[in-house]
Amino acid sequence: MSLDIKFLEAEIQDQYLNDDSPRPWIIGFSGGKDSTMLLQLVWLAIRRLPQELRTRHIYVVCNDTLVENPKIAQFVHQTLKSLQIAAASQGMPLTVHETTPILEETFWVNLLGKGYPAPNNMFRWCTERLKINPTTDFIKTKISETGEVIILLGTRSAESSNRARSIKKYEVKGERLRKHILPNAYVFALIKDVLTDEVWTYLLQVDPPWGGTNRDLVTLYRNANGGDCPLVIDDTTPSCGNSRFGCWVCTVVNKDKSMEALIDNGEEWMIPLSDFRDMLQEERNNREWREKRRRNSDITGEDVWGPYYPEKRALMLKTLLEAQKEVQKSEPDLILINYQELVAIQVTWHRDSIFNHSVAEIYNEVYGTDLSKTDFSDNTIFEKEILQEACHDNTEFELINELLEIQKSRYIMVNNYGLQSDIENHLEYHIKHKK
Repeated sequence: MSLDIKFLEAEIQDQYLNDDSPRPWIIGFSGGKDSTMLLQLVWLAIRRLPQELRTRHIYVVCNDTLVENPKIAQFVHQTLKSLQIAAASQGMPLTVHETTPILEETFWVNLLGKGYPAPNNMFRWCTERLKINPTTDFIKTKISETGEVIILLGTRSAESSNRARSIKKYEVKGERLRKHILPNAYVFALIKDVLTDEVWTYLLQVDPPWGGTNRDLVTLYRNANGGDCPLVIDDTTPSCGNSRFGCWVCTVVNKDKSMEALIDNGEEWMIPLSDFRDMLQEERNNREWREKRRRNSDITGEDVWGPYYPEKRALMLKTLLEAQKEVQKSEPDLILINYQELVAIQVTWHRDSIFNHSVAEIYNEVYGTDLSKTDFSDNTIFEKEILQEACHDNTEFELINELLEIQKSRYIMVNNYGLQSDIENHLEYHIKHKK
């Protein structure tokens, strides 16, 4: 191949050995072609060093948004397992770390719980919450532990003009490292000048040192017809290519070409996912789905586009669970929305004074189960029967119980900020609508 692999490996070894400070390396790994090539180059270069010289720790960081394309997620998770096992057996100073968004910021808690509209280019609330913040928090933790870090990214100038401009903006002429927007963090863009054809040639000729071949990766790209989805650690990096080798719920693009291609290539079980995603796309700007007030503000009016109405949030949750149930006929272990998110959605509804929709009842309707409301909440403050006996009438009981649910929602989400405002808003709502 025309690409000088020996030169790249020499660059890696020189930077690894001759850096005076003990700055750890953080490799952003997405499982795509670019980050795979980067990790292979680093792994093979460091493995050629004597064991006693492998003293600088390497963190391989992969971000899981919890709404990744299931086929891609399955492949990446298996790769991460292989990485960890091989690193231990080969004496590599390398550990694998997977970052995820905090519970209150997951896609489903924002969309179904808070009623955020499906993302678009004007209100792309997902990238920061699902991608940037989790990985940035990990990097900041390592900076606080060691003072400085070096981040190795598989970004390439050939991938897009935006990436080329971003790389050029932060690089220092004649220097191997460039500054990152995070203080005390530096970027080592090892493969920034590598062409796309050279990436594929390398991957097809060099097997990954953690075992197996790259044939599955090539097949996955071919079947998904997908562009790379790099690890995103700042807003200068595009979250994904236009062909969406990323989140299956993405509504920023008009068509999810990768999921459509996977379905066309035999993954028919993904059709319910595609249908759900299309529903989000179609109803995002439906006036009848959106409240005429801004969330947590006094701005109201016919021209105001606020969060989804509670009944639409409940409808979307039911539709999602129906899609999950259908998919599980072919993929029994696949979970589209986890238990913690279901609890957080119910908690968020209580916080927003939504008490006429129950996550448990929706779940029971779809799955034919017999869960109680307390399966998706915290009912430990005191028994409701005692409360009801102490109240003069049912209206008083309902109000106090609803206020307790709001308080408990803050407790469960470990966030007491704004509790007083929530209680005052609900009291005002109660006075207007129930008196």
